[in-house]
Amino acid sequence: MQDIADLIIANGNVITMDDANPHAEAVAIKDAKILAVGPWNEIKKLVGSKTKIHDAQGGTVMPGINESHIHIFGGSAELDHLSLFKMQGFDAIATAIRSYAKGRKTEPLLIANAADYTVLGDGRSVDRHVLDAILPDQPLVLVSPDHHTMWANTIALKSAGLLQGRQLPPGNEIVMGADGLANGELLESHAFNDVVALKPSGVRARLGLSTGGEPENLSAAEFEADKATLRKGLSHLARHGITSFQNMDGNLYTLRLLAALEKDGDLLCRARIPAHYVSGDVTEQMDKAARMKRDFNSSWLSSGTVKFFMDGVIDSHTALMAEDYADRPGWRGDARFEIEQFKMLCIEADRRGLQIAVHSIGDGSTQRVLDAYEEIRSANGMRDSRHRIEHLELVRDADFARMRDLNIVAAMQPPHPPGQCGLPLEPTLSRMGRAAWPRAFAWRRIRDL
Repeated sequence: MQDIADLIIANGNVITMDDANPHAEAVAIKDAKILAVGPWNEIKKLVGSKTKIHDAQGGTVMPGINESHIHIFGGSAELDHLSLFKMQGFDAIATAIRSYAKGRKTEPLLIANAADYTVLGDGRSVDRHVLDAILPDQPLVLVSPDHHTMWANTIALKSAGLLQGRQLPPGNEIVMGADGLANGELLESHAFNDVVALKPSGVRARLGLSTGGEPENLSAAEFEADKATLRKGLSHLARHGITSFQNMDGNLYTLRLLAALEKDGDLLCRARIPAHYVSGDVTEQMDKAARMKRDFNSSWLSSGTVKFFMDGVIDSHTALMAEDYADRPGWRGDARFEIEQFKMLCIEADRRGLQIAVHSIGDGSTQRVLDAYEEIRSANGMRDSRHRIEHLELVRDADFARMRDLNIVAAMQPPHPPGQCGLPLEPTLSRMGRAAWPRAFAWRRIRDL
């Protein structure tokens, strides 16, 4: 008996991505999966009494986009934030921030995203004094495009208890000024988590990224509010043709929210959510990740990955480099994990059949990640693990072949290189140095391995 389609998209210019049959007129769908693609006179045979037919009116129909690296919860929350994308100079950002603040006097924290490292445009760095001159009486934070640096005004630093500075884990820093007080620049999540915490809903949206932990004392109203936030983000993705994604932060709470949306019929994209490991009992956390994989395994929502951060980013000197930064002799950055600890973490994740994804931007960081992936094979043997390295912006010459031999998934992002998608060339180029440029963003070299 021939299958009957639930939905048929007809009268379209269907781009199939199949070289043998590059174009078609119609697509048939059943149970949320493509049943058939072809000419109308063939696809119409799949029409039944309950089949819905959508007339594409000659428009282009193409496969949905898979986003391989996204932060769905935090990104959804940021849709309501101010964007400073492509804005340059004090006057421009001051006007935008003050206008944004006018109707938000009671908000505990104002957040402006996409403030690049040269946003002032005159060689001056952003600090709390710059932000005080824009908005002195309400907590304000600017967020870099890479989300690894924030700049806070004085009242935000005071409210978060950071003005006097604080001891932080390796790879994180509250930059101090000559006056002995924090100058407003906060490097990496442990430095700025308490500023973000001034806005409670922002804490929940960032938990999967900041700690991988779960919210406490959650009310039903907060759960519904977070569902609404994610619903807005999923709609944003769908409007831009993204139909599936691999999230690169996560916790059980994010899975529960998306599962509730799936039940409501509002999960518009297929989603894979990892467990993010930052610290804590290894057995307990890896067992939790294994349970997440077991309990969330539908065709629309799944888990089964453990995410780690090994370093930060080049622009803030927090990426771990194999050699000194070109513009900061004597400094190579800090690793988030000691190598022997990290090897043990990876072995435990792999032993449970979990995929591993590691944020690694500097070449010193990637060297350590590959060392750990080699150790996995020695300890657990070979399998189709598909372990990943996220970003891979700078790689040692010796490590290209190692990535090939270990069958690593190289997860690289086209918008990230300096000069691309509105990002400035500096300070990235000066930080890594000209000698390193041939090994930076080496997509073709990696593709051809």
